[in-house]
Amino acid sequence: MKSLPTRTSTPKQDAPKESIWRKEWRSFGFAWRGIATSSRHETHLQFHWIAALLVTSASCLLDINRYEWIAVTLCMVMVLAAELFNTAIEHLTDLVSPDYHLLAQKTKDAAAGAVLVVTIGAIVVGVVVFLPKIWALFLPFFK
Repeated sequence: MKSLPTRTSTPKQDAPKESIWRKEWRSFGFAWRGIATSSRHETHLQFHWIAALLVTSASCLLDINRYEWIAVTLCMVMVLAAELFNTAIEHLTDLVSPDYHLLAQKTKDAAAGAVLVVTIGAIVVGVVVFLPKIWALFLPFFK
C-alpha cells in the first residue's frame, strides 16, 4: 500500500505574501462587483438608482444649499445601502432556506420593512427640501 505524500507547509504558507494595498484593492473590486451585479438584477435597486439620478438633477436645477445637499445625499446613500442590505439578506435567506419557512419569510419581510422605513424618511426630507422651492417657482402663476 502506497502512502500519500506529506506536506510540510500549508498552501497559505507557500503563497507569496500579498500586500495590504493589493488586498484592499481586491476588496474594493468585490464591493463594486456586488453593487454592479445587484444593480443589474434587482428591479427595486434600479428604481432607486433612477430616483437618485432624478433627485440629483432636481437638486441642481433648484439650486439647493450645501446643508440641503448633505441631507439629500445622505438620504440617497442610505436608501441605496438599505436596498443592497435587503438584497444580500434575501439571497442569503434563499441559500439557507430554499423551501418556504416562516422564519425565512419574517426575515425577508423585516429587511424589506427596513428599506421602506429609510425610503419614507428620505421622502420626508425630500418634501422638506424641495416643496418650498417648487412652491416658489409656481407661486407667481397664482397671483
